[in-house]
Amino acid sequence: MSVRGQCLVIFAFLIGALVLATLVAVILLLCFRDANAKPVLNNLTRRIKAWWVMVIVVGGAILAGRKAVIVLFAFMSLAALREFITLTPTRRADYGALLLSFFVVLPMQYGLIWIDWYGFFAILIPVYAFLILPIAALVFADSQNFLARTSETQWALMICVYCISYVPALLTLDIPEYRHRDALLIAFLLIVVQSSDVLQYICGKLFGRHQVAPTVSPTKTVEGFIGGVAGATALGASLWRITPFLPWQAAGMALTITLIGFLGGLVMSAIKRDRGVKDWGHLIDGHGGMLDRLDSVAFSAPIFFHLTRYFFTS
Repeated sequence: MSVRGQCLVIFAFLIGALVLATLVAVILLLCFRDANAKPVLNNLTRRIKAWWVMVIVVGGAILAGRKAVIVLFAFMSLAALREFITLTPTRRADYGALLLSFFVVLPMQYGLIWIDWYGFFAILIPVYAFLILPIAALVFADSQNFLARTSETQWALMICVYCISYVPALLTLDIPEYRHRDALLIAFLLIVVQSSDVLQYICGKLFGRHQVAPTVSPTKTVEGFIGGVAGATALGASLWRITPFLPWQAAGMALTITLIGFLGGLVMSAIKRDRGVKDWGHLIDGHGGMLDRLDSVAFSAPIFFHLTRYFFTS
């Protein structure tokens, strides 16, 4: 089957799953009308509606081709960066560094992926932006909370631009006998990581008794974590045919990225608690902001990219 055909099959499977989820949500709303169940069911309904939009947008970009995927994730990074910066205190002296971040570094990062310059996009932010941003902030000679302010901007760029950009960067990998099928790696990554999040939510609601980190993320439970990671790992193993991996390698990759994604989600939750907010934003109904949906992906994408590049490229 062609790459486009495989993408269409995956897309059809996801649409079918969403149709089933929508029907289940409607039935639950009709069967459970008490006040205690209503908030949970309304939240579930909003999440399913948001998933419809996300699957259609991301699936459409993958089907449209490489350029569409890069542009889509560039806009996702832009939205995520805006959310992160909005929740961090800034001063007038930070405007230079912020302008560089939004209008120079972000487009450069995705431009380097567009032209497939791995050697530069891999170090642009962690080396050059890391050094240049404090210098840009220092021009205004404002030393108040200087370390905290520059560190927050550097963190924002690393998470929202550098890490997220590794999703479309998968399209640059040169894997023998897998050429022109790189878009399927993106599908594998997103399906596994997002499925882990969904399964953690469902298992946590159904069976959750023991909290993992009550002061960081009260909704995350041990039972949800085990159910989400185990389910997503099994799903990843079943998807091995769309990857360059053997079944056990696909399972290992899925286990790795779901574990990293879970821990990354906890890190991002800790930042939100530090900022005193529940969500990063309100862009996606039922899911909060862009970062609320991409926090696990942001941590797992670079790991997945480098493991694949190290072990499977020529």
